[in-house]
Amino acid sequence: MKVLVTGPDGVLGSNIVRELLSQNYQVVAMAEDGKASPTIDSLPITKVGGNLLNTDDIDRAVRGVDYVIHCAAITSMFPARSEVINNVNIGGTQSVIDACIIHKVKRLIYIGTANSFASGTKENPGTEQNGYDGAKYGLDYMDSKYEAQLLVQQAVEERGLNAVVINPTFMIGPYDSKPSSGQMILSVFNGKVPGYGDGGKNFVAVKDVALAATRSLTRGEKGNCYIVGNENLTYKEAFDKISQTLNCKKISRRLSPWAMNLFGNINSRLGTILGYTPGVTKQLARLASEGHYYSADKAQKELDLTLTPINSAIAECFEWFKVNGYVK
Repeated sequence: MKVLVTGPDGVLGSNIVRELLSQNYQVVAMAEDGKASPTIDSLPITKVGGNLLNTDDIDRAVRGVDYVIHCAAITSMFPARSEVINNVNIGGTQSVIDACIIHKVKRLIYIGTANSFASGTKENPGTEQNGYDGAKYGLDYMDSKYEAQLLVQQAVEERGLNAVVINPTFMIGPYDSKPSSGQMILSVFNGKVPGYGDGGKNFVAVKDVALAATRSLTRGEKGNCYIVGNENLTYKEAFDKISQTLNCKKISRRLSPWAMNLFGNINSRLGTILGYTPGVTKQLARLASEGHYYSADKAQKELDLTLTPINSAIAECFEWFKVNGYVK
């Protein structure tokens, strides 16, 4: 069976490609034209160039495959509003949907985000039954991923598309070449985290998400969404786990919501004026002061989700960083 993976060289895509190969799928990887993809270039795959804004590129990539796993997206949260984010995340997903229907793929797996459902507390975490409340943050990333999810579900209901949505929480693991989520680990190790906010979120090993996405090719109910997560941790708990795992200095300073918001506002203004992407923006500061906790019970029951301890995911991520020259 042949599977097309879009966004194959991101941290999740790189793990999905490896999981597919381990299960003897043939992999077609659609990456940006002319772009080196060091996390996958040495693998026995067929790599095709393409752009999500070019419908002909998508049509050529989808033609002849049995399944599609659509990972590609712009995940940037700065600037908060961006036409490019909407064009890629919403328009690109629509083009993938259209191509899957035209070429009669057996199933489309859309990689969404747990943020498309309202979160909850540790005692009552968010589930797939919750509505979307992310619009209050003013982030095109969140809004666009939710809109794209609705497009997939609409195509299932109205156009006969066979699709499943995988909604990961905060992923940690190897092959994080940007780095993206792993930057948190590097920042703690290098002593560059000024403090922790009062909030928290759900963390999951990226390899568990990759396995869930691969299993959903043949498991899971058509049209359903599956939150894929593991441990609900406050930021203090998460930073403590990183410090313990890597044997580095703990983050001991608490930043009040007021201090966190001030820090984020200043960073956002400086980023806009000086033309760089700040590590903590106004929106991220607000998120860091809130709890964003989720339950993955549905994915455990229907996709047989594995639950790798977050300490192990941190260690695997850091080891990959060391081997690949990210750690000084």
